[in-house]
Amino acid sequence: MKPFTVVTGTVAPLDRANVDTDAIIPKQYLKSIRRTGFGPFLFDDWRYLDPGDLSIDPAKRRPNPGFVLNQPAHRGASILLARENFGCGSSREHAVWALADHGFRCVIAPSFADIFFSNCYKNGFLPVVLPAAAVDALFAAVAKDPALAVTVDLPEQRVRWRETAAQFPIDALRKQKLIEGLDEIGETLKHAEAIRDYEARRKMDAPWLFG
Repeated sequence: MKPFTVVTGTVAPLDRANVDTDAIIPKQYLKSIRRTGFGPFLFDDWRYLDPGDLSIDPAKRRPNPGFVLNQPAHRGASILLARENFGCGSSREHAVWALADHGFRCVIAPSFADIFFSNCYKNGFLPVVLPAAAVDALFAAVAKDPALAVTVDLPEQRVRWRETAAQFPIDALRKQKLIEGLDEIGETLKHAEAIRDYEARRKMDAPWLFG
């Protein structure tokens, strides 16, 4: 899993509340269990003017020029900005995979749905919770300057743009795992030597358990 420390980039402002996971990645794309390849289908129903599925090349579909990801000013953004209750709906982990595969490293919002929030950490993706007033201020700043550089500093738990800074909370264990680039398996493997020692002792103490 790619470590997360400090990310500086431009922002894609998605000015919608209650964005559910079916909007983030529609159900017809859930057939694949790989973590890659979902980026072209992110926000599919809003991003394209005609319907799609895995059999249709997204490059041949008509983009919606009014949608934020299709606007030249916001292409290449590494930070997504949204409104409250982002990621509500079903528990599909594909929603986080699609955001990451598109190139986003984090999403900033006043609140998140619980399961989506947890899925972010399992995939090295940072959900940043800022007060509504700070989110409003950042939306206004990006509207004024789409090329605005924003820094998300995980060690300092701070979002910075121009002369403005806003702190965000995060669980200490989740923070450390993101910084180290560890998921649950990676965290377990930090103790691989102790696990091997335990298994060796068990084989000596109870050999009948191992055939």
